[in-house]
Amino acid sequence: MQRKASTSPWLCPAAVWGCRGAQHGLVVSAGVWARALGRLAGVHVPLVAMHHAYVVTERIEGIQNMPNVRDHDASVYLRLQGDALSVGGYESNPIFWEEVSEKFAFGLFDLDWDVFMQHIEGAVNRVPVLEKTGIKSTVCGPESFTADHKPLMGEAPEVRGFFLGCGFNSAGMMLGGGCGRELAHWIIHGRPEKDMYGYDIRRFHHSLTDNNRWMRERSHESYAKNYSVVFPHDEPLAGRNMRKDPLHEELLQQGCVFQERHGWERPGWFSPGGAAPVLDYDYYGAYGHERHRDYNYNRLLGDEYTFDFPPHHDIIKKECLTCRNALALFDMSYFGKFYLVGPEATKAADWLFSADVSKAPGSTVYTCMLNRQGGVESDLTVSRISPGTPGSPLAPAFEGDGYYLAIGGAVAQHNWSHITTVLQDMKFQCKLLDCSEELGMMSIQGPLSRAVLQEVLDTDLSNEAFPFSTHKITTAAGCQVRAMRLSFVGEMGWELHVPRADCVKVYRAVMQAGARHGIANAGYRAIDSLSIEKGYRHWHADLRPDDTPLEAGLAFTCKLKSSIPFLGREAVEAQKAKGIFRRLVCFTTEQKVPMFGLEAVWRDGQVVGHIRRADFGFAIDKTIAYGPTAALGPIPWALVASSQRSPWRWLLLAPSREGDAGRG
Repeated sequence: MQRKASTSPWLCPAAVWGCRGAQHGLVVSAGVWARALGRLAGVHVPLVAMHHAYVVTERIEGIQNMPNVRDHDASVYLRLQGDALSVGGYESNPIFWEEVSEKFAFGLFDLDWDVFMQHIEGAVNRVPVLEKTGIKSTVCGPESFTADHKPLMGEAPEVRGFFLGCGFNSAGMMLGGGCGRELAHWIIHGRPEKDMYGYDIRRFHHSLTDNNRWMRERSHESYAKNYSVVFPHDEPLAGRNMRKDPLHEELLQQGCVFQERHGWERPGWFSPGGAAPVLDYDYYGAYGHERHRDYNYNRLLGDEYTFDFPPHHDIIKKECLTCRNALALFDMSYFGKFYLVGPEATKAADWLFSADVSKAPGSTVYTCMLNRQGGVESDLTVSRISPGTPGSPLAPAFEGDGYYLAIGGAVAQHNWSHITTVLQDMKFQCKLLDCSEELGMMSIQGPLSRAVLQEVLDTDLSNEAFPFSTHKITTAAGCQVRAMRLSFVGEMGWELHVPRADCVKVYRAVMQAGARHGIANAGYRAIDSLSIEKGYRHWHADLRPDDTPLEAGLAFTCKLKSSIPFLGREAVEAQKAKGIFRRLVCFTTEQKVPMFGLEAVWRDGQVVGHIRRADFGFAIDKTIAYGPTAALGPIPWALVASSQRSPWRWLLLAPSREGDAGRG
């Protein structure tokens, strides 16, 4: 997808001109009309319009000191309004505004009492006096809703200088002040002051943002479940099966319980109870749809509606320990897979990546990409490659230098947009090619991975012939693959990057060879546990754009000992000289209690941070958590770098058999 400079000279009441350096920018804050305005500039704005309503009651005696109430079971709120209550909520059958009128302004819809009555019933159940109270006024207007019930902000992936500030899901008055401030900072400085990735338009893949089915289904489910309790392992039922990797059907028949990320169906864990397909969305029985019966996938999700350890805890434990003690196969095909090629590809790579990736072909380097403030925009692996053959997704032809980038699939669009922005700003003569759909990716990890893969791959896998952090093109089951010796779980292992048409054949060959060694399928629930045991970061889970590599324990990814300039280097060097004021640290608990993130971190009776990511480590039989904590003062870098003397050292909880870090 090409990103172009905005040349649209038009203005409208919903558009606000801003300035970014010497360039003009446009901010669209047009609510339900933002989608139409975006279309004029070639920008996809993924929101839908719905009727949203509330009513105001007559005066209620003695109500003046009543607190505002949100009833999650009834999906209704009661808000004090003088000596009356305003009542509203989120129903399971909201009315879509199918044709957004260009002429509608400063008006309201007639309230549909058949739809709204469910909120009245819920409110009466909570405040019985409402049954005898009249309605003073009704308000029913158009409102924009998004796929995850969060706003759409930031620079559009399609057009430079085109900023969004819309899709506020009926929370604009609550969010407007802070979001407006961050958006202004975004326009002026190129990024927000705080971590705003959860609101960033780049969180959605470009294949979804103009897909009407996905937008409608996901926006409906997010609306209907807005007041539902958010359980740690819940998954959407709407907008599913949009992007399936080549192993989807193979794994489905083996009991794979899929997660949805970025439109992809990725393996979550494997149920011994057989296939659990994700069915077409039933709108929870609304609009005349019949609710699914005997829906195995939905039942498995429902079993996990708990804040205790889930009932499938022991199944995930088995997947983890099989990987630690033997080997497991992880289908990671949803990963973003990009090629950076061209005459100035090395010049671009030197500037984009914090680590030195301009090594000989066959090398693979774990690195970060930073912003100008030194914050981590991404962590990924970059492999130097040689030119291949025209049209090959595994080894494309190109002139100049080439690099193969493998990036966590849930943040692929963010990475694509960041890289293309930098390439345009710096005017590098190179191309970024997306082969995410054309290539599958399976990772075989564990102490027995070499023994199994040596039977499948037509190459020597010894340490001398195939060292860690290298890659080569070889043959597996008669098919060409790119094998990379990498680890994201701290065990010996290889990734196989395979053309889509050959994935099933290669997968079956690996599973057949591994059968007598105890190989097992494993999913991302196991990856989360295995990686947290080894201190591997997950971008935007425990590693965020407002963290620097020094704060995150990733200083080793920065080529500070070289003279090579890279984006964010000055900020990192300045922080290194000044000392850091916070550090991403690791915690364990003696009690076997589940943790999920956002728990407070206390020191000497004061809150000094909060947990970002947590999981259970089965190899050490403890709950593990990561979070940034504030220091009492600046910590000199020499003290931080000395793990023997520093009380802020990064704790690597289990000996890592292979590698320093991974991306997932």
